[in-house]
Amino acid sequence: MWVSTRAQYGMRALVEIGLRGDEPTSLKFVSERQNISQHYLEQIVAVLRRAGIVESVRGAHGGYRLARPLDEVTALEVVELMEGSVAPVSCIEDSENCVRVGNCSTEGLWRKLDLAVRAVLGGTTLADLVAERQLLQLEPLPEQFAGLN
Repeated sequence: MWVSTRAQYGMRALVEIGLRGDEPTSLKFVSERQNISQHYLEQIVAVLRRAGIVESVRGAHGGYRLARPLDEVTALEVVELMEGSVAPVSCIEDSENCVRVGNCSTEGLWRKLDLAVRAVLGGTTLADLVAERQLLQLEPLPEQFAGLN
């Protein structure tokens, strides 16, 4: 499975927005922090807004914020929204697409892969990714304490 920049940028934008809690976040801010073209980001966020994952806030300090709690948005939902199916081969989603379904030695492999991908993405919430980002933002120990373990 190949994850497009659209899905990657969508996840990164949601993490940035999620970090700010209920405070609206401008796309300019997200664009600068994540090094994503603002124009491309606008297209991605429009999809997220139509899906009810983010909402826009008007006004001088407007922007976007999450429309649902962090722990209710899964990576699977976002990737499928941006990519479509995450199935590794077309016959997994549409059995009528292949005459070999039910009589193919590799079908079980593709089904296992599909289940594994869905388990990882479905078991990862935006809350998990925001928590990971917060850990990455922790400042390193001052030099004087770095060697003391």
